[in-house]
Amino acid sequence: MPEYKTFPLPDTAEGLTEAEILSWHVKPGDTVAVNQIIVEIETAKAAVELPCPWAGVVTELHVRPGQTVDVGAPILTIDVDPGGAAAKPTPAAPAATNGSAPPAEAEEEMKPLVGYGSKTVTAKRRARRGPAVPAEPAAAAAQSTVAAAFEHARGPVPTEVEPERTSTVTVPDTPAALLELPGGYVPLAKPPVRKLAKDLGVDLRSLSGSGDAGVITRADVERAATGSAEPVRPAATQVPAGARERRVPIKGVRKITAQAMVSSAFTAPHVTEFLTVDVTPMMDLRAKLKDHRDFRGVKLTPLAFCAKALVMAVKRTPEVNSAWDEAAQEIVFKDYVHLGIAAATPRGLIVPKIRDAETLSLRDLAVALEALTTTAREGKTPPADMVNGTITITNVGVFGVDTGTPIINPGESAILAFGAIRDTPWVVDGEIKIRKVCQLALSFDHRLVDGQQGSEFLANLGTLLADPALAITY
Repeated sequence: MPEYKTFPLPDTAEGLTEAEILSWHVKPGDTVAVNQIIVEIETAKAAVELPCPWAGVVTELHVRPGQTVDVGAPILTIDVDPGGAAAKPTPAAPAATNGSAPPAEAEEEMKPLVGYGSKTVTAKRRARRGPAVPAEPAAAAAQSTVAAAFEHARGPVPTEVEPERTSTVTVPDTPAALLELPGGYVPLAKPPVRKLAKDLGVDLRSLSGSGDAGVITRADVERAATGSAEPVRPAATQVPAGARERRVPIKGVRKITAQAMVSSAFTAPHVTEFLTVDVTPMMDLRAKLKDHRDFRGVKLTPLAFCAKALVMAVKRTPEVNSAWDEAAQEIVFKDYVHLGIAAATPRGLIVPKIRDAETLSLRDLAVALEALTTTAREGKTPPADMVNGTITITNVGVFGVDTGTPIINPGESAILAFGAIRDTPWVVDGEIKIRKVCQLALSFDHRLVDGQQGSEFLANLGTLLADPALAITY
């Protein structure tokens, strides 16, 4: 007898309520093995590949690429005994339609899944984007396999990710040489024609173009200059609302980032302090260490020095590495540093963490930073690596930016903006010299960190960057 098991969408990260199906790696009729990757999903934290907890034959894909699914909703059915011939039962899918917790048998099925287990989640309902996949009729007894019945009844489900939807507005063709835009009339003419009109003193905005789509030609300009034709200003064509715009649904990383930043900005009272630092000694040490045998093959960046200085400065000002527990009305001091590094990726801004950064040497921090940024840019950062941070660095200097006023990540008390390092005139022993200078900006939660504590932390950090030799005193 065939035995069917339904695979519900698991909670791959703490607090996950929904995820978008990016692409299927299998189709109905495929034979799968235990732990074989079957689907890629995108959560609010990362893109995740899900393994299959059973071996068998895929009989149904319940959702299409591009659809958003609640945690606990069935996404795939597998026949774990493909030799049977019984008709396939209709899978229970209440969780997909009413946001309720997954059935008990679905939870039991999820136990073999490698890396995580299922959990009961009350998912908030949100409107679906894309048509629902219709239920498949039962397989006929005369058909040889369930997979063949599926193909006969429905045909294969597409496995490619549907392109992201955008709204576009087509501007109708117009013979007019002018368009009415917010900035006024803009004549349609090629650069040589514009130059000719300027040289001859002809106002292009007063002409009616005789070229295709109303483009003004050289002949139009010359006629206007000699007075052989009376300039005619055609009626302006109003550009439809939304022209030259595109709309993209707010979802995934962008959605969770927006929610987190709004929550932080309107919950934690932000204070930002700035410090300009001569980091010439740090850059000299970096150049020296590049030739050291312990650093061969290591990408030693200024950010690695900043990270090392930050975790050392935290020892003297633990308040910047604490958290505010509103429910318990307690301040949580953390004797470890899970250092967040803000990373720009094609999917948006994410903040993966370097766990226990205070235990790492400068070399180990440099290696960890390179691995972290490479993984983030490839979109392979595990969701578990993006939670439970204690303090964050955003390296705005990599974009050539001097400084900014960063917003604190929720659950943390401080974030540092590390600015670009520039050759700058600097007073040294009463003389002006060219030095390597950068700006630091520290935003902190004023509920946890007083002005004195924030200033001391920023000053200690700046001192370590300006004179790395002082690290032996910490």
